Amino acid sequence: MTPTASLAHPQALPHQPAAFPRIAILGGRLITAQSSEPVATDVFVAQGSILAMLPTGQRPAGFETDLVIDAKGCLVAPGLVDLSARLREPGFEYKATLESEMRAAVAGGVTRLVCPPDTDPPLDEPGLVEMLKHRARTLGQAHVHPLGALTVGLAGERLTEMAELTEAGCVGFSQATRPLADTQVLFRAMQYAKTFDYTVWAYARDPFLGVSGVAHSGPVAGRLGLPGVPVANETLRLHTLFELVRMTGVGLHLCRLSSAAGVELVRQAKREGLPITADVAVHHLHMIDVDIGDYDSNLRVDPPFRSDRDRSALRAALADGTIDAICSDHSPVDDDAKQLPFGEAEPGVIGLELLLPLSLKWAAEERQPLQKALGLLTAGPAKILRRDCGSLTVGGQADLCVFSADEPWVVTNDTLYSQGRNTPYIGREILGRVQATIVDGRSVFSRHDPS
Repeated sequence: MTPTASLAHPQALPHQPAAFPRIAILGGRLITAQSSEPVATDVFVAQGSILAMLPTGQRPAGFETDLVIDAKGCLVAPGLVDLSARLREPGFEYKATLESEMRAAVAGGVTRLVCPPDTDPPLDEPGLVEMLKHRARTLGQAHVHPLGALTVGLAGERLTEMAELTEAGCVGFSQATRPLADTQVLFRAMQYAKTFDYTVWAYARDPFLGVSGVAHSGPVAGRLGLPGVPVANETLRLHTLFELVRMTGVGLHLCRLSSAAGVELVRQAKREGLPITADVAVHHLHMIDVDIGDYDSNLRVDPPFRSDRDRSALRAALADGTIDAICSDHSPVDDDAKQLPFGEAEPGVIGLELLLPLSLKWAAEERQPLQKALGLLTAGPAKILRRDCGSLTVGGQADLCVFSADEPWVVTNDTLYSQGRNTPYIGREILGRVQATIVDGRSVFSRHDPS
């Protein structure tokens, strides 16, 4: 009898054997960033690729099924591409492990993710990158794309061997959240990256202004007695980065925009024709500085939550294309580092499993089509990665997720796979839940009744 994955309770599937199963995803509606409307479609997968996408009820001649995924009432979409997820290996396994965070990724429909280089040690040597990629491959779940460190040890002094790191599998180069104070070193790094057509990924953070701040500079921070991070911390750095792009012509990706003023500078730079892209963390689309009023350290993030005006600008920038992608900025933090006074707590929230529902929430509240939100999680980040992913085509790689856009669920410790529990959404009900995830033509996650 053909096994059918019913969709009730969460269950991570074991690593699949080497042989590719033949999978039929039946009864769902296909949706991509390019779709005008979801279309009732059955999807057939074989040998790691999409064999056919046919109207419901049709099937390829002679297709024998190893696994049927019942997608009735669900949407079938490309796997999500997350531009920032800290997996905490190597060096921070007490915060999370590769196993736990890869499970969280596929439970959230994420089939590809970018790992920042601020591990311990940082990803500044080919051997470390190769080890991380090998570990990820052996788990057989989401694809991992590391960013290489821009400077040795992220110390901001000597450039890394970018060519060797690229050969090892790095998709770009970054200082992560550690600003590079020496502009001459940054200029040389961007010159070198341009020579070999590498992309520099940069956080717009001034290395000095507001460096000790923990909250958005404004009335809320003043009332709470918290040191502030002014918007100029972002805009000053953007001016510097854009001037260096003009000088070098390097491709620049801006990570985690947070302010209305920053958005406007990016908009102007794009009109000028500078080769830049930008993303925003999904939690910045929903939370603002007022939300930190009870000193909940789960709201301690970097950059900090800013004003309602800033949030509105970020939302509008997604709608008009100024911002190219939404990411989770997934950062598991252990309890000891979060159960501290707000100003002393380690910044970061988890988000791999919340990326899709919170993006759908943005689309619903801004009256944007579902396809728009999906494009910001698939085709948009795929273009930044320069990878052939984020879409569904016959003959293409079978990375898919099946999700219920309107299914409510409560975020609890028991419904999350991430080892981290640092999210302000614990106890809240949200809409949208992944039911099944396929990576490289193999079923890696199904929310089914194990009985």
